[in-house]
Amino acid sequence: MRYDKLGDDHYDIVSAYQKSMRGSDPDAALHYLARLLEAGDMTTAIRRLLCSASEDVGMAYPMAVPIVKACVDNALQLGLPEARLPLAQAAVLLATTPKSNSVYLGIAAAQADIRRGRTGDIPRHLQNVHADSSGMERDQGYLYPHDFPGHWVQQQYLPDELKGKHYYEYGDNKTEQAARAYWQRIKGE
Repeated sequence: MRYDKLGDDHYDIVSAYQKSMRGSDPDAALHYLARLLEAGDMTTAIRRLLCSASEDVGMAYPMAVPIVKACVDNALQLGLPEARLPLAQAAVLLATTPKSNSVYLGIAAAQADIRRGRTGDIPRHLQNVHADSSGMERDQGYLYPHDFPGHWVQQQYLPDELKGKHYYEYGDNKTEQAARAYWQRIKGE
């Protein structure tokens, strides 16, 4: 087996490993995980698992994050060779669970706006009331969502310059569609 920790072989294996999980191929994911472990690179195997749980599975199965983290913690406590078992469990979970990159796309879009200077002032009702000088406090006008039916009330959260902007779009998986239906019902959409 060829493996050069700082060269193309390393990055090719790492790429194939994450893309196999993303592509829902547990056999390939196990193969590339085994190559990383045989090369003694448990750290990279762990980093890709942790990343894939949020980047590739995301909101389609949010519990993947704590499950993968538990597998990683278990592996770190066990050490090799036993660490291969919880790491393989995490790789198979990520390869076989539904996928969504809606969070990845949402944060990328928000960061792109920030980098273009699209920020705006934070609406007054969202500002920290304790930041006002003593004796200068003003009514914020913040509506506490828990005081309203469904724990939701209509109010503006984005700056005026970004009012109506959508970064997060619900994915087409069961979990995100259930959340979408819930909020449509609560918001009366």
